[in-house]
Amino acid sequence: MKNILFALLVVLLLSSLLTAHGNLEHILGTVVEVTDHSISVKTSDGATIVVAFDAETRFLKAGSPASIKDVVVGARVAIHAHKNGDKFHAAEIKIGASPQKAGAPRSNGASEGRKLALTRVAGNVFAAVVSRQPFAA
Repeated sequence: MKNILFALLVVLLLSSLLTAHGNLEHILGTVVEVTDHSISVKTSDGATIVVAFDAETRFLKAGSPASIKDVVVGARVAIHAHKNGDKFHAAEIKIGASPQKAGAPRSNGASEGRKLALTRVAGNVFAAVVSRQPFAA
């Protein structure tokens, strides 16, 4: 009996996780236009979707509260929106990486705060050792 109750509890918990966003649509893409009341997003399939927002829309950037001022053309966004017919209204907009500025060095941050050392093991065989210590300035 305990096993059946436990199994039922697990199924209920997992099903609630699967419907965490309820009936919201998920829109992922790159911002191509920002107006006072909408954001146009180009999705990976090439479609451009216009999503309206208002004072109730939550903006997040790196998990912290943000605003529409943080949304710029070229930024990646993940939007959870209500769909009414063919129109979308954002409940939440998560702002990702912004575009690189012209002339800015490109870095994915992979080497920041890490040190790479090559050590000869035998003949032409080397071993790479990565430490998490910051570089000395």
